[in-house]
Amino acid sequence: MASCLIAFIIGCAILLDRPTIPSKGFFMTNGIFQVPTPRNEPVRPYSAKSPEKLQIKRELSRLQETILEIPLMIGAQKIFERPLDKIICPHNKTKVLAHSRQASKEDVANAIKESLAAGKIWSEVPWHERAAVFLKAADLLAHKYRPTMNALTMLAQSKTVHQAEIDATCELVDFLRFNVSYLKSIYSEQPPEHSPGIWNRSEARALEGFVFAIGPFNFSSISANLAFAPALMGCSVVWKPAPAALPASFLALEMLHEAGLPKGVINMISGDASLIGDVCLHHRDLSGIHFTGSTQTFNYLWSAVGKNIDSYRSYPRLVGETGGKDFVFAHPDCDHESLVHHLVRGAFEYQGQKCSAASRAYIPKSLWKTVKPALVSLTDSLKMGDPFDFTNFVSAVIDQRSFDKIKSYIEHAKDSKDAEIIAGGTYDDSLGFFIRPTIIEAKKSDYRTMVEEIFGPVLTIFVYNDEDLDKTLAICDSSTKYSLTGAIFARDRNDILKMSLALKNAAGNFYINDKPTGAVVGQQPFGGSRASGTNDKAGSMFNLLRWVNHRTVKENFLPLSNYKYDFLEES
Repeated sequence: MASCLIAFIIGCAILLDRPTIPSKGFFMTNGIFQVPTPRNEPVRPYSAKSPEKLQIKRELSRLQETILEIPLMIGAQKIFERPLDKIICPHNKTKVLAHSRQASKEDVANAIKESLAAGKIWSEVPWHERAAVFLKAADLLAHKYRPTMNALTMLAQSKTVHQAEIDATCELVDFLRFNVSYLKSIYSEQPPEHSPGIWNRSEARALEGFVFAIGPFNFSSISANLAFAPALMGCSVVWKPAPAALPASFLALEMLHEAGLPKGVINMISGDASLIGDVCLHHRDLSGIHFTGSTQTFNYLWSAVGKNIDSYRSYPRLVGETGGKDFVFAHPDCDHESLVHHLVRGAFEYQGQKCSAASRAYIPKSLWKTVKPALVSLTDSLKMGDPFDFTNFVSAVIDQRSFDKIKSYIEHAKDSKDAEIIAGGTYDDSLGFFIRPTIIEAKKSDYRTMVEEIFGPVLTIFVYNDEDLDKTLAICDSSTKYSLTGAIFARDRNDILKMSLALKNAAGNFYINDKPTGAVVGQQPFGGSRASGTNDKAGSMFNLLRWVNHRTVKENFLPLSNYKYDFLEES
């Protein structure tokens, strides 16, 4: 009885705080457990006078009256005594939402040290105990923390309530729940047959070392999943969210600690990206990089790993989802009304700041006379402003750098003989970083905004001659270096098949008669190839497989009494 009580106390210590456990401590598990069947978290509509709408408005008002202090989170410590960075609301530059901290080289080194120490123990915690932490976090987010998580995302990233809801709550809840189910499937994959006297088994071990997780500004859920997915599989993590995603990321980690994650398994740091990267990329125990961001940055990370390859303990796993120049391709025979509405949603929701956003479209000449006026009228009608005003469809782009970049593309189109702005084209950064949803009609298929990633509310359209369908499909496939998302619109099944085959390598997520955005965990695992990433499909077991290292175990039950084989005997 006493030994059982000691084991229980040790188990609780592991789940509630930074664990200390005897090197020969074991966990007893007398059960082969099932996990809850995951279902996608329902999206709340936030309709007029609904309880959820009133609740989030109260939370937005509360957060706008405070300044959130975000520390470095290293081991069991929250470190506040560091130089500050300001995190502002993109739609209101005068509003400081939060203060974050700038990590030193010593802080990054300590984060790695704490990660390695916690990881040795966390990797040996039974899988169902790890799963319980993430399942509890999912329920905490779906209920207790939903208003705060959505409100922080709205304020720090200038998302409408719908965009915040589908990202910061629903997608992250889905990641947490579906990943547990995928974990169970991975661990259940065992050798199917056994020879007499032999038992073969497979173990999915956590990676040795630490995973360096680097998050984007635009999705709270993706930022969190970059750290959470490896941790679920038993890895320890050094996590650097983008500044704009820090408020939501900080809440997500606090929520995970409340759910029972030991301190130090995930260490969250912020500050100078090159300084943090330099320390992590040169450490011998770097076991993997989980990244979402620009192609240029991922290329740098890959190159740095290559240069340091002789110094690592293991070959680091490199998992990246990067840039895109996502397309919509319309067949002459398609539902043009549906096409127009999908173009508006796909191109302009969240100000086009989705790696999957529709950025270029190929429209047949026979349809353009009908599509153009409807598309321009709908785009010009979109209301823009502060996301606190729930009647706004779009808000501000993320920062001054992004504003200036997008503005330069618009100005180039105004001055070019090869392009014409047919909607939008205006901007104003006096209060926030506002750019009107803009449509450019390109006279050439290789015009600059048809081939370069912009990452803003700019859609470029090339009108092709109907008889040039095959030629234009080839142009769509080859004119950019990316292969992330794409959509086709057509009625006839033969046309759909033809277009799908022509564009089979042009997108990792391919949509038929739908916009190229809005991938749902468990339904459309997300990722692309070419210069769009390693296509390891976040929201699927394929991603989780990258964070384990399999060990094959063969156990022999019958002793060997003679080394000789039968072939050695001649008579």
